[in-house]
Amino acid sequence: MAELKSTSITGCFLMGTVANTGSTGNLWYNTTTNRLQYSYQGVAAWSTGGALSTSRYSLGGAGTNTAALAFGGRSPAIVACTEKYNGTSWSAGGALSTARTALAGAGTQTAALAFGGYASPAGRACTEAFNGTSWSSGGALSTARYRLGAAGTNTAALAFGGKTPSSPFITNCTETYNGTSWSAGGALSTARYFLAGAGASNTAALAFGGNNPCTETYNGSTWSAGGALIKGRQQLGGAGTSTSALAFGGYCYPSTLTCTEAYNGSSWSAGCAMITVRYGLAGAGTQAAALAFGGFCGGPLGNTESYSGSIQVCTP
Repeated sequence: MAELKSTSITGCFLMGTVANTGSTGNLWYNTTTNRLQYSYQGVAAWSTGGALSTSRYSLGGAGTNTAALAFGGRSPAIVACTEKYNGTSWSAGGALSTARTALAGAGTQTAALAFGGYASPAGRACTEAFNGTSWSSGGALSTARYRLGAAGTNTAALAFGGKTPSSPFITNCTETYNGTSWSAGGALSTARYFLAGAGASNTAALAFGGNNPCTETYNGSTWSAGGALIKGRQQLGGAGTSTSALAFGGYCYPSTLTCTEAYNGSSWSAGCAMITVRYGLAGAGTQAAALAFGGFCGGPLGNTESYSGSIQVCTP
């Protein structure tokens, strides 16, 4: 498609067909179809979904907004239970072998990975793989930790940052998973914990927030600086890819937040606020179709919210 940008627009004011592609604010002539096309940001909003059966916070998450997985967390006791979301309601899945909180997750509802976390008296290194029904043991992390970030799939996962049982406590170490074992990756530029992550694989990931507002991008070997969050926060939720991510909720002393931000590969922009204020929540899905579930605000929450905010292309 040849693209001749000539102006910016703020809305879709002509009737026509719609597709979920394009970049917002562009007007161009499609030489293939000999038609004018323009893009705009579709209506972005959070909507209420079915509540978790077990209210909890500091839980792990994986999957999409219509096929998500929630596991572990604190309710207020540390739990092992797993729940599966079908776009409307949650149902019980097989329990984790090791109950833990502040763990990380990656993958899909039927091929997920749970790793790290905390179970008294210390951070854990254990990894478990989910096949849609039950969890089985995987290779242990080299560095036991909790409150860490994650990205990728069950056979190409990334673990980064977090807190460790011993000095220096806050870590910048990164590990990559191949479906069997973990190996060392490039260290984060900024050691931190309570951060969020996004990314489709262990070679294209994003780390953001935590006890530092900075954003870093991973290319499979090293981290590089990205645009900082508008609102620095920790214990936030994340979804999407390294070039199209969503950050939502979290905590920034003295406030618990509802704000949402979208990342375009270089900078963050403000999005629609969440319905329920909270931190310690989990996320799943994409920037345009995300899911937020669980969290804490005065107590463990079971609230689920679904986000819709896609860029659309109109053809008159």
